[in-house]
Amino acid sequence: MLSSTKSTNFDLPKVVAASEESSELSLRPNKFSDFIGQKDLKKSLNIQIQASQQRHEALEHILLYGPPGLGKTTLAHIIAKELSVNIRITSGPAIERAGDLAAILSSLEENDVLFIDEIHRLNRAIEEVLYPAMEDYVLDIVLGKGPSAQTVRLSLPQFTIIGATTQVGSLSSPLRDRFGSILKLKFYSPEDLIYIIQRSAQVLKVKIDNDSIYQLALRSRGTPRIANRLLKRVRDFAQVHNHGVINSNIISQALDLLKIDEVGLTETDRKLLFSIIKFHQGGPVGLDTLATSISEDKKTIEDVYEPFLIQLGFLKRTRQGRVVTSLAYKHLKLKINKKSNQAKLL
Repeated sequence: MLSSTKSTNFDLPKVVAASEESSELSLRPNKFSDFIGQKDLKKSLNIQIQASQQRHEALEHILLYGPPGLGKTTLAHIIAKELSVNIRITSGPAIERAGDLAAILSSLEENDVLFIDEIHRLNRAIEEVLYPAMEDYVLDIVLGKGPSAQTVRLSLPQFTIIGATTQVGSLSSPLRDRFGSILKLKFYSPEDLIYIIQRSAQVLKVKIDNDSIYQLALRSRGTPRIANRLLKRVRDFAQVHNHGVINSNIISQALDLLKIDEVGLTETDRKLLFSIIKFHQGGPVGLDTLATSISEDKKTIEDVYEPFLIQLGFLKRTRQGRVVTSLAYKHLKLKINKKSNQAKLL
């Protein structure tokens, strides 16, 4: 996905910050025209928003899924702003009881947006309360216990739930089927990340040259959140060592200090690959074994590290387990000794 071929023959766009008083908290774009990348997804959302406004109806419920840091929360805020409605924000783990959900739903106004992050972690009992609310805009409340318990049905205003998840397969089928749109966010191209870093540099008032922007884009793992984080860390390094000016030399020194290589692999990425190569002859190896060998949580490996390694073509998932590819050996400057089946430095 990310090419390591150096090329700086590009023209960066002139982007004006939304406000003269913009700060680090305003790096998130607040309208579709400022949201870079995900073109097909934005086009689909724009059509849905315009259609719902023409019908004077609430927008259908939307499920956004994809790896962390690609803009699910940002899109939820933009959708609410495009609809000119309020947005309430919560997360699956934060809703512990049916009463918590009832309090949130009853506080919504007509056509409001309720954003539920990590929606795959909703308790199944909470989901049962959510079903009639999503379908019929009603809330069933049970009063009392035992034989004398009664169910009271309360009407709710029309509203839109936007769910975000990194694990769409973990959602129950009844919940997933109640979303009118299920949209996937993809990793960003280096070209899109160049625009994002340029915009963030202007908001942060950072002095950075074109080649440095290009190098940051290559090392940002196709993820805007990581691009912005790296920009801030490099800015700190430049402030201390180069009077706040970021150039290629500063980029190299700062990212070497952070142990991030030229294609964005972190120390943990390399540890994961080396573990499979050294202890399991390149694979296949099961996820449980891999998690134990590098002392990482299985979900963290699946959600944070594997997607990018697979996207680069460095790792494969098979029925037998994870396998390191020849591209990873080449990047790590290793070769296979076929007789001993062990990796050696090139």
